[in-house]
Amino acid sequence: MKILALCRGNAERLPGKSYKTGIFKHAVNGAVMIDAEGLVGDAICNRKHHGGVDQAVYIEGSLTLDWWAQELGRPCGPGTFGENMVISDLDNRDVSVGDRFISSDLVLEVSACRIPCATFAARMADPKFVKRYTDAARPGIYCRVIRGGIAEAGMPVEHQSFAGDKVTMPELMETFGRRLSEADRARYLAAPIHYKLRAMLETQR
Repeated sequence: MKILALCRGNAERLPGKSYKTGIFKHAVNGAVMIDAEGLVGDAICNRKHHGGVDQAVYIEGSLTLDWWAQELGRPCGPGTFGENMVISDLDNRDVSVGDRFISSDLVLEVSACRIPCATFAARMADPKFVKRYTDAARPGIYCRVIRGGIAEAGMPVEHQSFAGDKVTMPELMETFGRRLSEADRARYLAAPIHYKLRAMLETQR
């Protein structure tokens, strides 16, 4: 695997909307610094729902983007889904919480899946895209930064699987907002999940 693209965005208004968003990402030429908050220089407009230490870097796998391109009947170039990083030969469905992506000094750890929102649907110019994305069960991947560093397109990436019980991206999306069984709740809490989801699950007693 390798980094195919690194993408950043500026604060821009969606057509017909009054608020600004950083969802319009574009591939960056050259090296990019990634720290605990993500790609330096990337716009995060709504910090209640986006960004932060457990959503610092958003990844899409190239195999998933290829699937979407066929599904949508048009190319899905780097940044189409608002991702910060595209990794070659990666299917989002094969990723679990706690997996790590290692590239030179950079170490990213998977913390959560992408839950689609109205801004995403507006960016895709499809009011039904939230349901379409959910039904596809190929959610994007949020990571925390374990160790920051300089990254650049073309750098090799190692995908290191989590050693514990798996909580895959599709499962995390399917169960989002639902009450879990005690066994599943224990399994989720044993993985390094997003701190907000951890807090939610810890109240389900």
